[in-house]
Amino acid sequence: MKFPRNAKILRSHFDMAPFAAVFFLLLIFILLGGLMPTPGLRLEPPAAADLPGTDQPTVTMAVDENGNLYFENQIVTERILVNRLMVATNTVHSPLTLVIHADKSVSYARLAHLALLARDHGITNTLLATLPSVEPAAAPAAKP
Repeated sequence: MKFPRNAKILRSHFDMAPFAAVFFLLLIFILLGGLMPTPGLRLEPPAAADLPGTDQPTVTMAVDENGNLYFENQIVTERILVNRLMVATNTVHSPLTLVIHADKSVSYARLAHLALLARDHGITNTLLATLPSVEPAAAPAAKP
């Protein structure tokens, strides 16, 4: 049995206005989405290469360029930081390592003070989080 064909092929002029409107709306959303602020803490850690890591349990904290302390995604004072470090050392039975994510403008004295605070409360190892250093591309050797 042959079924009648009711589908008609597009025979009218192809209108680009709806496609252009959708395209420009997408373009506007993409451009405005790039202007939205991203959540989080802006840190610029120092760059270094071939530094050792750790395979022990870690506790992380951050220090921004203004000297604000961050622990578990919250701004904390030094007293609260000490209390939370004591809680962390009491809950874990193996030695902990403190990883400090610090901006490169934070002074060495501030980092040493934080390491001494951690040592006084049972965390003997302290590491400074760094970015991998970017090696410049080697220039091609000249042929003799």
